[in-house]
Order: sequence, then C-alpha cells, then structure tokens
Amino acid sequence: MSLPSLTVSAQWVLHLLTLLLLPPLIPGLINKVKAVMAGRSGPPVLQLYYDLAKLARKQAVFSRTTTWVFLAGPVGTVAAGLVAGLLVPFGHTGTPLSFEGDVILFAYLFGLARFLTVLSALDTGSSFEGMGAAREVAFSALAEPALFLGFAALAKASSSLSLSTMLLGSGLGSGRMAGPLILVLVGWAIVFLAENARIPVDDPNTHLELTMIHEVMVLDHSGRPFALVLYGASLKLLVLGALLMDPVLPRAPQAWQNWLLFGAGLGALAVAVGLVESMSARFRMTKVPQFLLAGILASAFAFLLLLV
Repeated sequence: MSLPSLTVSAQWVLHLLTLLLLPPLIPGLINKVKAVMAGRSGPPVLQLYYDLAKLARKQAVFSRTTTWVFLAGPVGTVAAGLVAGLLVPFGHTGTPLSFEGDVILFAYLFGLARFLTVLSALDTGSSFEGMGAAREVAFSALAEPALFLGFAALAKASSSLSLSTMLLGSGLGSGRMAGPLILVLVGWAIVFLAENARIPVDDPNTHLELTMIHEVMVLDHSGRPFALVLYGASLKLLVLGALLMDPVLPRAPQAWQNWLLFGAGLGALAVAVGLVESMSARFRMTKVPQFLLAGILASAFAFLLLLV
C-alpha cells in the first residue's frame, strides 16, 4: 500500500475516533464555562462520560403502554448522527463518505432522527411528551428552511451539491462571497442553538415540563436508552458544530495541523455557547418563532445576494 493511501486511511480512522469518542466532551466544556461564569466550580468536564458509563450499567424501566417504537428514538438518533458525521469534514480533511448530492442525505438524516424521537415520545401516551413533540415539530419547520437556504447559497457559490466541496470551497470567505457567508453562518448559528435545544430556544437543564421542548420528550427514558439519548444529543452538537465551523477554519499545510485547528475550533464553539447561555435568558415560547425567522431571513438574503 502506498504512503498516500496510508495517510488517507489514518485520517479516516481519526475521523471515526473523533466522531465516536469526542461528543460527550462538548457539553462538559459548555457546562464548565457556565459554572465559571456563575462563580461556581461546576461538574468535571468529563462528567457526561461518567454519566454514560453509569447509565450503561443500569437496567431500563419501560411503561406498559410503550412498544418497540419507544426504543426507535434513541437508536435512530445515534445512528443518524453517526452517518451524518461521516458526511461532514472535520476541518480541512477528507470525509469517509462523500458523493454528489450528499447534502440532501445529511439534512434528512436529522429529519429522520427527529421523526423517530417524536414517535418515541408519542408512544408513551403521556400528554406532557405529546406537548413537547408538538413543539419540536412546529419549531423544526422553521429551522429547516434556514438550513436549506444556507445550503443553497453555498451550492451556488461552489457549483456543487457535495457537502465537502460546499463547506471547504476555496475563496468562501473572500471577495463577493464574504457577505453571504456571514449571513449563512448567522442563520446556521440560530439553527445550531435551536436544533440542540440550547438557550435562548430551550434549556437542556430545566425540569419544568410546561416550558421544555426536547427534554420533555425523553422523560420516560432510563438506563441504556437514556444513555443513547444523551450521547445522541452530544453527537448532534459535534456534527452541527463542524458544519458551522468548516467554512471559517483556515487551511493549514499539514494534516495534523488541520486536526489541531478543528479541535481548537470545537473548544472555541463550546466556550461561545457557554457564554451565550450565561449572558442571556431563555425566550418566551412565543418569541422562539421570531428568532427562527431571523435565521431564515439571514440565509435567504445570502442566497439572494449570490443571484444578483
């Protein structure tokens, strides 16, 4: 085997290891930043790893009203996140899976995960979980246009429907594309906060059912299924965070430098999310659609700027 193929293989292995092992670190960094901003020591950065290990040893408790559909949400979320992670480049490195039009698959993988999570919540027969499912579907209908319009703008700029080419195209941040790229990133930042149930859209640490969106849908999960729920949420943070960072990360001459830049970018993103959640309050439920509409308008203007 030649040296270049070994290098590519090593990068794919590193991509897979990053995708599998790194996600729980991001919520830990966010919580640590929030704790420091509040003047507390807070939980360890590796706390989610400990929680996942503890939950993996616990037996799940199932309601008598649930069926196999109840387990489809946690399993489908993790499976969809892993496949989507294979499509997104981690910095300026190759992806294990890439083809023309993979951007459509990427978007609908998360759509499938949401569909299965909603079915899982409805399968419990709980009115609270049904309420959360209704909110999740309603707000996702406003988040998806912002995501797709951003994809349309990058596809127009790169003349490609391959996610790697769209995100890492040369000249994305310069010249005529600088303004539209900023608008796309603004729209995607709003989508990032909404899709990951972060403040100001949702509070992942709240326990008041009447104000929850995502967390209320997983109230009945326990043991290993709940471990999958937590891991799937952190996996979504990583994948959507990579989507948000790729267009702005500089290209380094060496592959290992690109990986270091990607790791630093993830850390900076976690710090930014922690600062946002520390300095802002959660929106009232009626204000969330307006926030998501701002993301749609930002991505739409980016696309229109490239058409004129």
